[in-house]
Amino acid sequence: MTIKRIGHKYIDVETGKTLDVWFPRSNKQIARKCLASKVGLIKGEFVEVSLEINEAPKSAEDAYLRLHLLSECAVQPNSINLEGVFGLLTNVAWTSAGPVLPTKVEELRELIADEEHYLNVTSVDKFPRMTDYVIPEGVRIGDADRVRMGAHLASGTTVMHEGFVNFNAGTLGSSMVEGRISQGVVVGDGSDIGGGASTMGTLSGGGKTINSIGKSSMVGANAGIGISLGDDCIVEAGLYVTAGSKVKTPDGEIVAARELSGMNGLLFRRNSQTGAIEAIVADASKWGGLNASLHSND
Repeated sequence: MTIKRIGHKYIDVETGKTLDVWFPRSNKQIARKCLASKVGLIKGEFVEVSLEINEAPKSAEDAYLRLHLLSECAVQPNSINLEGVFGLLTNVAWTSAGPVLPTKVEELRELIADEEHYLNVTSVDKFPRMTDYVIPEGVRIGDADRVRMGAHLASGTTVMHEGFVNFNAGTLGSSMVEGRISQGVVVGDGSDIGGGASTMGTLSGGGKTINSIGKSSMVGANAGIGISLGDDCIVEAGLYVTAGSKVKTPDGEIVAARELSGMNGLLFRRNSQTGAIEAIVADASKWGGLNASLHSND
């Protein structure tokens, strides 16, 4: 699939590096202004980008369009080629006066000293906050700093203040995110990532296996997964199930957790007497599911 959009980019005047690109949903030429451009550290210009989603990104402008498409929910995570994206993006100081190279922050402070503006640096990273570029529909986000550009948040999603969503990751339906959704991980409709919970992505795991969570599943508080969960699964609070964890199956066999990856209707728990990890058949009806009123984000 080929996509063409018009964007507005900021460039570091001294080095010519592209700092960011904003692609309006309207696909109109809309210019931006900020104090960093007013004092001449950066400049803005329009750019037209055409990309084929199955091909690797070729430039920072190309990469930014792909991140926009993910956050606009125009494409789903892992369906668009992001190979080499880190090498194309510049490490940027994201400030309230506009994006600048990290080495230019002190210069920026001096140049805008006479302005009625208190400079705030929200992060120094290759990825900005998603909400500075795309606002998804029907979504609540407690702390925008914890949702990276390129996150995919489906309507009905709630990201609480301690929740985190990386780029090329996110939700496919109404989900509660109180823990971490790592790069590449997708969470199905009606699922809950509990407070402090973690999902192992391709970046953190060091491999190429893409983990996911199915529908109506729950990862308990301070728990974690290094495998995929199917539909109607539960991981008890505090239990981290890695691919190599030894798990006792419902029929009494001891297997590596990777052999149970993606199976439906399992409850992973640690036996409180023996300490062994067990997978038993879950009775999903005992878990009340997500509170529908919490996910009406109109």
